[in-house]
Amino acid sequence: MKNLSKLLLVSILGGALTLGSYKIFFEEEIPAGLPPVSNTAAEAIPANYSGNIYGTNADFTEAAENTVNGVVHVKNVAVFKGPRTMRDLIYGNHSGGKALQGAGSGVIISPDGYIVTNNHVIKEANEVEVTLNNNKTYKAEIIGTDETSDIALLKIDAEGLDYIPFGDSDNVKLGEWVLAVGNPFNLKSTVTAGIISATARDLNTYDATPQSFIQTDAAINPGNSGGALVNINGELVGINTAITSQTGSYVGYAFAVPSNNTRKIVEDIMEYGDVQKGILGIKGGSVNQRAIEELNLQTSQGVLVAEVTSGSGAEKAGLQEGDIIKKIDDINITKFSDLTGYIYTKRPDDEVEVTFLRKGNERQAIVKLSKFETYVISPIKIEVANATDEDLQALNVEHGVKIHRTLSPKLPASELVGTIITAIDNKRVSNVGDVERIFRSKNPSEEIIISIVDKNGQKQRMVWR
Repeated sequence: MKNLSKLLLVSILGGALTLGSYKIFFEEEIPAGLPPVSNTAAEAIPANYSGNIYGTNADFTEAAENTVNGVVHVKNVAVFKGPRTMRDLIYGNHSGGKALQGAGSGVIISPDGYIVTNNHVIKEANEVEVTLNNNKTYKAEIIGTDETSDIALLKIDAEGLDYIPFGDSDNVKLGEWVLAVGNPFNLKSTVTAGIISATARDLNTYDATPQSFIQTDAAINPGNSGGALVNINGELVGINTAITSQTGSYVGYAFAVPSNNTRKIVEDIMEYGDVQKGILGIKGGSVNQRAIEELNLQTSQGVLVAEVTSGSGAEKAGLQEGDIIKKIDDINITKFSDLTGYIYTKRPDDEVEVTFLRKGNERQAIVKLSKFETYVISPIKIEVANATDEDLQALNVEHGVKIHRTLSPKLPASELVGTIITAIDNKRVSNVGDVERIFRSKNPSEEIIISIVDKNGQKQRMVWR
């Protein structure tokens, strides 16, 4: 088991790890500039087709030809002024210049130049350069990013581009053929083939928020980050994001953010400027053997509700501690990442039908999702959320925000998650907006002083320099 744990060491393509996922529930209105979801059922082969296209005679040439021009090479460029090295100083090179910080891939999603990539590919870039398959290079504007999901939206000034249409990642099947298209090791326009190995895969080892990825055995390596995972019809079903490896290179396990999740993030960034997060308002976990034995459960799959948040849509709809969620809308829920992978695609005030078991009896309830506000304090790698009245009462404090999750494996998540931050730089905070305002006006070089109340009710001050 220890060897297996070592094997499953997550190594991000391109040298960074930022995992997350969302997907989308489409409505009729589509934001300008973003093509509709591909609906090729009339002329294309469906995912559950039983013929030999998924057998040894599978032909990927059409899908490859239709997608290779829709994938670009993304370069993270640092711009500097004056001498950069001792050699520059000695030889009088004071003009400055550019340096490549990293590179990856991106997917053109509209003919007018919108491109999706991974956030870690363009993080901390002074400039972003995009090179098309025809060798034309453009400077790209960063429209928006979501660090949690590791998705970024870029825009180049171009028209009439080849693009890859979105497919429906909810419909991908285990064993279905897929292609990974990207630029591994700076090898432009590389296509590899594999199958869908798993769906709703959670890679979280230190994060309080379960993730939901498509797993594939298509060969993916550093440089594939932000590239396309497409089905046999040439439709985008995922954004290649991570691999599991002892060496940092492909060993058979690769992971992609589902395309529905990606599309929802893109639409939110384009319409709202940030990602809109809707939540049920429960805490819980996947049904496991211990829960089955201790609670005498009659099912081995689903999400066991451990707590219902006061004032949430779940509470108003009548969900209770001990309920077992089995289905949301038409999505079967077998584990917690199934639930988060679907709910995170929704927006506040969306309604979902929850099918659950209570004392063995199946019930349904319509839950209106509430808004989940968070803020990432990037310098110290934590994410905070608004604290509920119950959170504050439990620690006997009158105000503060809750540490929702940690973003670094070096931080003790078990100790920090759930604690209350009452002040930052000696300024009282009561909600996420207070935290955001403090850091918006703060000099990045200044030290950060955090006043917290830990899970034992003890007050502490922490200083980051």
